[in-house]
Amino acid sequence: MDVLIFKTSVANVQEASRVNYLLSGLSDIKKYNFDLEDCDKILRVVSSGIEPQTINHMLAIAGFTCEELAY
Repeated sequence: MDVLIFKTSVANVQEASRVNYLLSGLSDIKKYNFDLEDCDKILRVVSSGIEPQTINHMLAIAGFTCEELAY
């Protein structure tokens, strides 16, 4: 399993629900969550082989930006 961490422009629960709809349709994603309390509005994704560009694309479809963070 891979863990990807992203800084996002998602600001609140309502916006996160728009992204949840898209991410829940990707079978390679095992688990994901937002930390909207963090100043970077973190999105953590646990997956089996999904590329960061796929997550970038999904958030862009929903109207948000994201940037993968190294950890």
